[in-house]
Amino acid sequence: MPYQGPLNQISENIYEIPIKHKQGMRVPGRVYASPELLEKMKGDLTLTQCVNVAHLPGIQKFAITLPDGHQGYGFPIGGVGATDVNEGGVISPGGVGYDINCGVRLLWTTLERKEVEPKLDDLLSTLFRTVPSGVGRTGQIRFSKGELDEALLGGVKWAVEQGYGWRIDASHCESQGSLEHANPDKISEKAKSRGQPQLGTLGSGNHFLELQYVEKIYDERIAKAFGITNEGQVTVMIHTGSRGFGHQVCSDYLRVMENAVRKYKIMIPDRELACAPGTSREGEDYFAAMACAANFAWANRQFITHWVREGFDKWYKTDPDELGLQLIYDVAHNICKQERHVIDGKTKSLFVHRKGATRAFPAGHTDLPQDYKPIGQPVILPGSMGTASYLLCGQDTAMEYSFGSTAHGAGRVMSRYKAKKRYFGEKVASDLRQRGIFVYATSNKVIAEEAPGAYKDINQVAKVSNDVGIASFVCKLRPMGVVKG
Repeated sequence: MPYQGPLNQISENIYEIPIKHKQGMRVPGRVYASPELLEKMKGDLTLTQCVNVAHLPGIQKFAITLPDGHQGYGFPIGGVGATDVNEGGVISPGGVGYDINCGVRLLWTTLERKEVEPKLDDLLSTLFRTVPSGVGRTGQIRFSKGELDEALLGGVKWAVEQGYGWRIDASHCESQGSLEHANPDKISEKAKSRGQPQLGTLGSGNHFLELQYVEKIYDERIAKAFGITNEGQVTVMIHTGSRGFGHQVCSDYLRVMENAVRKYKIMIPDRELACAPGTSREGEDYFAAMACAANFAWANRQFITHWVREGFDKWYKTDPDELGLQLIYDVAHNICKQERHVIDGKTKSLFVHRKGATRAFPAGHTDLPQDYKPIGQPVILPGSMGTASYLLCGQDTAMEYSFGSTAHGAGRVMSRYKAKKRYFGEKVASDLRQRGIFVYATSNKVIAEEAPGAYKDINQVAKVSNDVGIASFVCKLRPMGVVKG
């Protein structure tokens, strides 16, 4: 049902749903959006879900919806909610999502657009064969259950230790590519059996591998610090998550949380927000299992990075190191993390749920790698297939406005079902090729689902983040070719 409740404009691109709107709200709803993006949010349950999140026990300051916000499960996608660890704050799988640590990483290269374009089709074909993708596809290597447990504990660092990457890769990942509270004993055998053959695979849906070029640099100083030196430079973007493993972890713990709601007599307006106190046995078990899925996803993107470097090596017959292929950064989108934030002048330990949201920490934050501390965190906003993507930088305002968070991409305006009814995959691919963008996918159905018209305008989403001041423009990237699962 379209949202018809109150929505007060605080300033340009900032709106608030007052706490008195609905009985049980503990904090206001805060929405960052342009008028056009806001109208799209009003058309589904996005803002209603924002109101629902405001009911969670222990929630602090605001229930937040970011400019790419759209209807999700529990939280809106593009939603942030932080609960107090020490004051009965809950943890909710609906605030993380099914694809735990679905995330994106960006690599810079020494190549130029003019060098790559004449060979683009063949290069993409090589990458399509090198990087396993699609539903049910298995990776290039087979992992034992013991090795899978090691991946769940170690994430990127474990993958690099096995020879799949470079030592610097871990330092350029959020949380260094692993969460330390992971415990494989909290994972069901069903989840492990689903994940075991999928580690090192791209996956389907909106997951992709994309070759891009730098179309515009907004901030030369920060761009250079991130490895971007000139317009026309080629980059590689990888977007994937925890595959069937994370989905099963979420499914398993939603059932646990539904029981916990009754056990702890938690009042919530929507069963999709099933939760438990973060310090309860159920909350701690989910947190440990979610960390395993997050580490799976980080290891997964690390393996794919290795296959990408191998693909470039096969095609150019040049050491990948000479081609650059250095990791700028890897960010998580669907995750809950324990962080310290200042609320009303007091530093608190919080469970920060980011559901379809990107961390955007500013310069000087202790969690950033040494080379980025003077600058701020790289923030990667992927566009839809065939549209621009953005590299931004976290700003101080994000700590005040959004618990150090911003949008995670374009955000859907059309369900996959509707997109398949409206678009034909062959036609979408043909139209993109006429624009010089090559698409390799396992099926035309996937191309139809991910048609650019099914998504919001990434330019508006990025502009709101920049104008509100939670993440600033660094550079704009244009797609050259896309590999889809």
